[in-house]
Amino acid sequence: QLQLVESGGGLVQPGGSLRLSCTTPKYSLGNYAIGWFRQAPGKEREGVACISTDSATIRFADSVKDRFVISRGNAKEPIFLQMHNLKPEDTAIYYCAAMLPTPAVACTFLSGRQYVAWGQGTQVTVSS
Repeated sequence: QLQLVESGGGLVQPGGSLRLSCTTPKYSLGNYAIGWFRQAPGKEREGVACISTDSATIRFADSVKDRFVISRGNAKEPIFLQMHNLKPEDTAIYYCAAMLPTPAVACTFLSGRQYVAWGQGTQVTVSS
């Protein structure tokens, strides 16, 4: 069973940066598109970004566009979410998830329904 592990969360001041990583201890993620989602206290989970298997398709939510960068290397390397100019409203638990792409959908962050595996999450807190 595919298991994902996030790391890199922490406490950062507004305007700071963090880099989150998404890895799997046993399997290759090369065949999976990866999405990042977050959930703040008392709020619904929302999609943040996604990246296709070949990195040709990358999408961001408007709330993080121009501040976050998503990247991946070869099949055995982590998927990174580099977050810049962090704001208090970015405070949330961040989850990575894996989906098998289809001809119609290379990746998506609009819904988590197509994702088949999720990590346990990593806490990001933006506060002075």
